[in-house]
Amino acid sequence: MARYLTARKRAENLGASREGTHHHWHMIVTSIMLVGLVPAFVFTFGSILGLPYEEARAALSRPFPALVIGLTLLVGLIHFRGGFQVVLEDYAHGLPRKALVIAMVCATYTVLAVGLFAVARLAL
Repeated sequence: MARYLTARKRAENLGASREGTHHHWHMIVTSIMLVGLVPAFVFTFGSILGLPYEEARAALSRPFPALVIGLTLLVGLIHFRGGFQVVLEDYAHGLPRKALVIAMVCATYTVLAVGLFAVARLAL
């Protein structure tokens, strides 16, 4: 008996790399999260922007602004990492691609760690 695979069957089984569908779904979920987080971040951070240090620290000591800023950093940078990795994988090849992907992932998580540390330091 011959085994016939349609394009739909291959897509349901995640395709050749076994990652494409998962990555696409991950990008959709983070995009939807950012639709709500970015406006909340703009209004929250916008009201804090330009305040003297003590007032800004008092505003960030409340849970809602700290959570909105922290979640926006987390989700936004994870979304950025996924999207930029696809760009690098599409347009760079060989050893430079591997080096750029590693550097981009390291830089993204470094920025995330520094940002979350700054928010935590101000909030606590």
